[in-house]
Amino acid sequence: MSLSENHITATGGLSQVLERHAGSFHRVVPFEPARDRLHLFDFTAANVGLSTDDIADTERFADYINRTLRARQARYGIGGYAEHRTLYARSRHFGTSEAGEPRRLHLGADIWGPAGTPVMAPLEGIVHSFAFNNNESDYGATIVLTHQLDGAIFHTLYGHLSLNSLKNLDEGRRVSAGEVIAEFGMRFENGNWPPHLHFQLISDMQGWKGDYPGVCRYSERDTWLENCPDPEPILRMTRYAN
Repeated sequence: MSLSENHITATGGLSQVLERHAGSFHRVVPFEPARDRLHLFDFTAANVGLSTDDIADTERFADYINRTLRARQARYGIGGYAEHRTLYARSRHFGTSEAGEPRRLHLGADIWGPAGTPVMAPLEGIVHSFAFNNNESDYGATIVLTHQLDGAIFHTLYGHLSLNSLKNLDEGRRVSAGEVIAEFGMRFENGNWPPHLHFQLISDMQGWKGDYPGVCRYSERDTWLENCPDPEPILRMTRYAN
């Protein structure tokens, strides 16, 4: 994967731009640190309480998510950025070992919660593109926004949404900070996953529209993570998880 140049490099990199504005972004989901508990999920092989078979079966996976959130009295679960999810063998969408190195390194953050949870734009922007990526274990309904900050142009991707989120959308439509742009989808519309939001930062879309890889091969991690930096400066959630 080759990354085309953009003017983010002139401002010290996207991560630095976002860090300068950390604390100024609107919440992406209705989360109040003073009131809500948040659980940090681990979907690597280090989680001995979860198996490949558990993740492959959506009912079992959803039961694990819900049981864990109830036990922790948590409103949401979060995690996943740069996580090497070796348990992800639920779909050929991520590749198979027989075909070479599969894709297992997660490039965004996942926020787990009930279907219908509202999703808000963290800062003003425009609708870059949207699509219904209707493949097993894919994003399902997906929206991509474009933003500009300190001269840096970048994108936010929202995956596993409801189909209703795509209604009345037009590319180029302006979006305000804090505007509700979507909601968590149910399994029939979100790629057959337990309800959650995949939130990803992307510096260069490289010609993709309504879609962009959310998982990469571990051997290619440096290149992909450079183009998809940690979204924590925008989300400001992981620091509250336990």
